[in-house]
Amino acid sequence: MWSSVDVTDGKAVRAALEKLQPSAVYHCAGIADVHGAWTASARVLRVNVIGTHTLLEALDELRVRVPVVITGSALVYRTSPEPLSEASPIGPSSPYGLSKLAQEMLADSAAGPIIVARSFNHAGPRQSAHYVTSSFARQIAEAEAGRREPVLRVGNLDARRDITDVRDTVRAYRLLVEHGRPGQAYNVCRGEAYRVGDLLDLLLTQARTRVGVETDPERLRPSDNPVVLGDPSRIRQDTGWSARIPIDRTLGDLLDYWRHHIRAADSSSSA
Repeated sequence: MWSSVDVTDGKAVRAALEKLQPSAVYHCAGIADVHGAWTASARVLRVNVIGTHTLLEALDELRVRVPVVITGSALVYRTSPEPLSEASPIGPSSPYGLSKLAQEMLADSAAGPIIVARSFNHAGPRQSAHYVTSSFARQIAEAEAGRREPVLRVGNLDARRDITDVRDTVRAYRLLVEHGRPGQAYNVCRGEAYRVGDLLDLLLTQARTRVGVETDPERLRPSDNPVVLGDPSRIRQDTGWSARIPIDRTLGDLLDYWRHHIRAADSSSSA
């Protein structure tokens, strides 16, 4: 059953919960555009923070005591070149990270079995092109289809990111509901940081046409952590989870998704 609800609308959220009678809640609603949060910080804070408050308040009012996973972010941590554990210092450096920290604080003060997933970067088929690897893959697929000149517009290629396949990430959320300890935060990460430029190179080796690369100043963030690397020891110990899907498969599936998406769009427009 699917219901479209404004997560900041208390009456609508409560009505949806009463109707659905959930056995578990995966709170994924919110704005996850880290770059866009710099120019729309008020909206990001309203949706992510007030939306979380609205959901937790509705669960409490209805006395729904089921496992709740709050999908947080690694961007709550202070910048560090070392692997980040759940005990690492907190200190978000972006409006988005601040909104995710506020979510955690709400979770800490709420009733019920609530678990926070501090998700690091993830990628995979169907991901929005707002995200770096999906943006690369879409641009390559568009160049292959002749939709754009064969030149990729990119941001900072030297940043290093701990990236997990989205399908592994979803599996982590399910295992946290089943085996996670309420009141705990869990890193959801691979434990390996990839240079963004190396990920681009992996995609370019799969391209069916020669594609150049140019830096686009519009894609550079006001603040960009040089390294975001996580330690997945806690989630591995408590749930048995680990990332299984290799990064080259993730990128290949992502590129194939955009190829299919563009072919389908072209077929539809020519029909």
